[in-house]
Amino acid sequence: MDAAEFRRRGKEMVDFVADYLENIEHRRVYPDVEPGYLRSMIPSEAPLEPESYEDVLKDVDRVIMPGITHWQSPHFHAYFPSASSYPALLADMLCGGLGCIGFTWAASPACTELETVMLDWLGKMLQLPEDFLAGTKGQGGGVIQGTASEATLMALLAARCKAVKCVHESDPQRSEADIISKLIAYTSEEAHSSVERAGLIGGVGIRMVATDEHFSVRAETLEKMVAEDKAAGFIPFFFCATLGTTPSCAFDKITELGPLCNAENIWMHIDAAYAGSSFICPEFRPLLDGVEFADSFNFNPHKWLLVNFDCSAMWVKKRTDLIGAFKLDPVYLKYDNQESGLVTDYRHWGIPLGRRFRSLKLWFVFRMYGQSGLQAYIRKGSDELNEALLKEMTHLGRIHLVPCKLRGRFVLRFAVCGRTTELRHVQEAWTHITELQHAASREFHTMW
Repeated sequence: MDAAEFRRRGKEMVDFVADYLENIEHRRVYPDVEPGYLRSMIPSEAPLEPESYEDVLKDVDRVIMPGITHWQSPHFHAYFPSASSYPALLADMLCGGLGCIGFTWAASPACTELETVMLDWLGKMLQLPEDFLAGTKGQGGGVIQGTASEATLMALLAARCKAVKCVHESDPQRSEADIISKLIAYTSEEAHSSVERAGLIGGVGIRMVATDEHFSVRAETLEKMVAEDKAAGFIPFFFCATLGTTPSCAFDKITELGPLCNAENIWMHIDAAYAGSSFICPEFRPLLDGVEFADSFNFNPHKWLLVNFDCSAMWVKKRTDLIGAFKLDPVYLKYDNQESGLVTDYRHWGIPLGRRFRSLKLWFVFRMYGQSGLQAYIRKGSDELNEALLKEMTHLGRIHLVPCKLRGRFVLRFAVCGRTTELRHVQEAWTHITELQHAASREFHTMW
């Protein structure tokens, strides 16, 4: 494929993807295939001679589409949102085309510097404390990880390294292996399994903390467990709080837990993988109160902020705690200006050495939606949208609702009023409301 054909095929692929997304709601959302379906549909070995692009694209429809779970479908309600957008897709295309591997500043200065600035932009949108921002002189900073699981693992490993150094300072004769064997980490019994997995990879014990009636971890419970473990000769060193647990979207009480962790010299990491996107809206920002006590914080723009996978944003209060745990400087990665204090080498901030130009997705989306557009997307059921929805329902006349105000918000009331109303009438009404809501959402997306 030469440049001329690439131009032609690239335009065709954009049309293919646009058509797919525009008509996705008409597809069966979950595939009707059995395990192993694909192997029988393609040859057992790669072709010896080149095949045509037309044949490859035909097989996308024949082989791939039957086995696709359509995550972008309005009928998809599993796992978590994986909200993409056209600006993000275009940025990803540019990222692939540029093809730079940004493991050091010198490997591609723009790749590194844009990531630093975009994480500052996003941190300011979340109203993160200044300590978490890089700025030009800050001690903290942000990094794009692949997933929240990676962020949790990185935080735990950095905390482990910090704890080992701390014990060594007071007891130089104690071996690292002995110290690590006594380290204890904590997380909610409602936390995502990736936290427990981080403990397995990091080789440290993790205790599950019981929750209250609202499925939240409280300081009193954690404090008791920490005291028990210290009395038994263990070293509490890490706590992963969750803002928006997977089973119930529960929020741990970080305003209580943070001071406890600080007093006990326990690294507090906050995992807000899904719910964190909502904190860009002022009315939801109080849910993040207490983040000032944390050592690290993470959420996934690729879940609810119109940035396609993978893009998980992580901030640390002191980047030296993270860098110090993983820093190696072989000769072949050294370059001029490395020690100037003005550059960041993200190879020290994560597990992989290489990294894609993922910050382009944030840059495109932030600029083409603006903060107001992203906030509107998060709110979705805004007063204006609800009013428009009610107006359309009234115009069509199939069902009749009246609104009310709850704490200043415009809310649609649905009451079962008729003597002959049956379940099927309620179901038909809900279907009608859902169809109108989807239409309104699509109209919202066309604004960008």
